Amino acid sequence: MQYRRLHPIKGLLSFLAAWLSLVTPGVSQNAGLGKISFPTTGTPAAQAHFVRGVLFLHSFEYRDAQEAFHEARRLDPGFAMAAWGEAMTYNEPLWFAQDSQAARRSLSRLAATPAERRAKAPTDREKAYLGAVEALYGQGSKEERDIAYAEAMRQLHEAYPDDDEATAFYALALIGACHRGRDFRVYMQAAALAEEIYSGNPEHPGALHYLIHSYDDPIHAPLGLRAARVYARVAADAAHALHMPSHIFFALGMWDESVKSNEDAWAASRRSAARRGGPLDTGGYHAMWWLHYAYLQQGRYRDAARVLQTAQDEAGGNPAALPLFHVTQMRIAQSIETGTPYSHSTSTEGLDLPARAGDLYAAAVTALHSRDRASAGTLLEEMRHLGGEASHASANHDHGGHVYAGDAKVAKIMTKQLEALLAVADGKTGEAVTAMKNAVEIEDRLSYEFGPPLPHKPAHELFGEILLQLGQPRLARVQFEFALLRAPKRALTLLGIARCDEELRDPDAALRSYGELREIWSQADPEVREALEASLARVKRQARLR
Repeated sequence: MQYRRLHPIKGLLSFLAAWLSLVTPGVSQNAGLGKISFPTTGTPAAQAHFVRGVLFLHSFEYRDAQEAFHEARRLDPGFAMAAWGEAMTYNEPLWFAQDSQAARRSLSRLAATPAERRAKAPTDREKAYLGAVEALYGQGSKEERDIAYAEAMRQLHEAYPDDDEATAFYALALIGACHRGRDFRVYMQAAALAEEIYSGNPEHPGALHYLIHSYDDPIHAPLGLRAARVYARVAADAAHALHMPSHIFFALGMWDESVKSNEDAWAASRRSAARRGGPLDTGGYHAMWWLHYAYLQQGRYRDAARVLQTAQDEAGGNPAALPLFHVTQMRIAQSIETGTPYSHSTSTEGLDLPARAGDLYAAAVTALHSRDRASAGTLLEEMRHLGGEASHASANHDHGGHVYAGDAKVAKIMTKQLEALLAVADGKTGEAVTAMKNAVEIEDRLSYEFGPPLPHKPAHELFGEILLQLGQPRLARVQFEFALLRAPKRALTLLGIARCDEELRDPDAALRSYGELREIWSQADPEVREALEASLARVKRQARLR
């Protein structure tokens, strides 16, 4: 065979033409989903669906992402990156949940073995993506696989530093590997990666999403406000993107904004369910849970009860694990925040330790309010028994099992809290104080978890209430101040501070404290506002009598 010698420039142009014919441009701006650039070797028709799937994937809209990747695979059956994308939809990194069997079945449709699948990818870059997802669903525990996946994504990012998608998924992988709780060093590393993407593409849904997750704690939340303000606008067609700003709003105690964010997300999830003709998905329940808690902080107890009833109706009489998880969380919060009786009637078997412990705790508090000391004591023994089930918090659960860092510690805090309440009921104040000191010590060692608080009744807040009940308002106020560090502008904590100020005969401070609560409760139920106004009037009388 005779070869023609190409002119150097002509040879380069020929090479580029051949490359461009192989790699499908991946620049995509989908109105309502954001903008990314993710070139692959898929056919142009399949590539459009692939990019749409990645956009949904960045916003954790896994069902819509699956549909897009399925269509890409239908149009181009040998499209290796579409198989990668579909497998990625079975991993929920920040909930430590994964359906590894479904993911492996999905990958096997491309080829039978990892080596054969990698061979289907025409470029080294795409082979690296396939290799990373193989690590995610490979051997070992969920935690071991997440760490291996993060390492694979680090290598991919370093090999292709200009690939924003490699950078974004590496940032997410770092956070997803923090099974032992929030590690600020790792979270800031993820934030730096996402900031790098944002500086070049402020409409990248992954950069915006992962920035919010990197910053959604009370210390770093101010850094996340920019992303929170932008993300819902850039990806308005993704229900989860509408919810995500509330991560920052919760961490800052911005309850009006939190309500708006989750009302929008819930409405979007309902529209999506209606379009499919199916039940409400996980995102819908998630938005309802956060909306319910935000309503409680606003003193809108009737609206909170309405959302809880809607969630119970949606879940039905025999709910699956995820709807049951969210309904249980809302039922516990409704009782703890409003003082309404808690019915210990729904089975929580199969849920995580905090949900099961919270169910027992709320029922025990109700029993104590009814002066049923015996039932409360029985429930305490059940909580102690749960303490031996720390293995339930293992990160080896697959898709559908909500597993959170520090589960056993949260359950232990609630056990100590109930011991303290029983001691108060028995007149053993010294034992109550000792139990609460143990509870707050454990809580202070917990890493911060975003969203509604765990334990459901913050330990410092309960300690403050007990000390106030024991006639020690000055010490109680200190505990309430500590509680605000973890849960800024939490209503019952602010109410505790105001009551301390009143007991300390400091009407100026009490007026400021009640005034802050008045702002938060501007839309509260009429009886809540009336009680607050009565407190303010009482303090003003004290001020005049000084």
